Amino acid sequence: MKHLLLLFCFFTSIAANAQPPEESYPMDPASEEHARVPKGEVLKFVFDQSKIFPGTWREYWVYVPAQYKPDAPACVYVNQDGIQWNAPTVFDNLIHQKEMPVTIGVFVMHGRVKAANPDGANDRFNRSFEYDGLGDAYARFILEEILPEVEKQKTSDGRPIRLSKNGNDRAIGGSSSGAVCAFTAAWERPDAFSRVFSAIGTYVGLRGADRYPTLVRKVAPKPIRIYMQDGANDLNIYAGDWWMANQTMLRALTFAGYEVTHKWGEGGHNGKHGTALFPEAMRYLWKGWPEKVKTGESENATLAALLISGEGWKETKNAFPIVGKPTSSSVNSLKTLKAVGAALSPDQTLVYTIDSSHWVHASQIQPNGKLAHRQRFGWLHVTDDDNKAGASGIICDREGRIYVATNMGVQILDQTGRVNAILPLPAGMVTKIAFGGADSDVLNVEISGKDYGRKLRTSGIRVGEAPNKPNAPKL
Repeated sequence: MKHLLLLFCFFTSIAANAQPPEESYPMDPASEEHARVPKGEVLKFVFDQSKIFPGTWREYWVYVPAQYKPDAPACVYVNQDGIQWNAPTVFDNLIHQKEMPVTIGVFVMHGRVKAANPDGANDRFNRSFEYDGLGDAYARFILEEILPEVEKQKTSDGRPIRLSKNGNDRAIGGSSSGAVCAFTAAWERPDAFSRVFSAIGTYVGLRGADRYPTLVRKVAPKPIRIYMQDGANDLNIYAGDWWMANQTMLRALTFAGYEVTHKWGEGGHNGKHGTALFPEAMRYLWKGWPEKVKTGESENATLAALLISGEGWKETKNAFPIVGKPTSSSVNSLKTLKAVGAALSPDQTLVYTIDSSHWVHASQIQPNGKLAHRQRFGWLHVTDDDNKAGASGIICDREGRIYVATNMGVQILDQTGRVNAILPLPAGMVTKIAFGGADSDVLNVEISGKDYGRKLRTSGIRVGEAPNKPNAPKL
């Protein structure tokens, strides 16, 4: 018994010593105040008139650097959860050292709907709804409501506040849910935010952010630069493993060609490491400014096979001429093919159809022209704002790929029904999709009454051509 007690004490001592050490990080000189560095001003305001998040009340702060002059719009940094990272002091120093441009900081708290009787009820806190959800709601809230409010304000010495509307002049950041919120804003609106600071980011299954590593790999790259931080002792709870999720996200961003860097540590779910790294993050995000953040090249084989460097969506006219019927006798009798929601495989043996769900159905054409063996075949991604994919058109190319116009963009499936890639679309509701051009190599879409085209390294199936057997799919 005595020996057992000694062993118990020995292993208890080892377990105690194995606990994560107290976090301690060296302070960057830019996080300390310096006597001869001009100090900016921090203004505090309240915003309670949101139409995007009705009924919410929140505070926000605006940092205006001493060097700011209203004769030109300033760069912008937006942060969730209010002022973090000792940011005003960091901005004072980095702007003074010309390591970042003259930048106005906007530090926004999450919203809450105040209880009518605070003694008897809690406020409704909107943080998770605003921050953890995918979709463009929060980006629109910042762009359409908060930043216009900021521009109504003036500094204490009467300078009007003017903010750049150029996404290359804007950065956004946050911690935990605030970090995934920052990434979502840039992901949805890369034209408005091109630089992201992500500390202990919540890329887990709270409200769908665990989908990001997959979407990042499939969606054509966007012009975003990202700085990531996390620690090995971050949360591991019901929604997921933060530490593993951040590493998975980093691997996805690297695979997809994004300009991304990271700093991993041993810390937990707190802001200590992020605060220590914030000056370094700002230097990285703003390096080379005003040079634009570039769009990288993805390792996605489907995107590499289809996309042409420098070719994007261009507005065009008359992209959708009247199309005749296929000539195959077994197909002419298929009324299904007259619908927008149906496409014929290049070997003319399969019919793919879409409906209001997130499925692409496949049916086989029988010798008598009838359809048989219908099944749910292709699975489409759905945006956070929709319960359905919003599929509005479907076509095939000569290699057997299936193209479906959806609310998320043009989703490209292989012959086995897997979405390999997604091409984001110009804003608006897509209603038609077709291949066009002299060589049938321009992918055309109709969005909100306007036609757009994008040249690809493939060609569509021409009306009336003989069946073509594509290469067998990789299983």
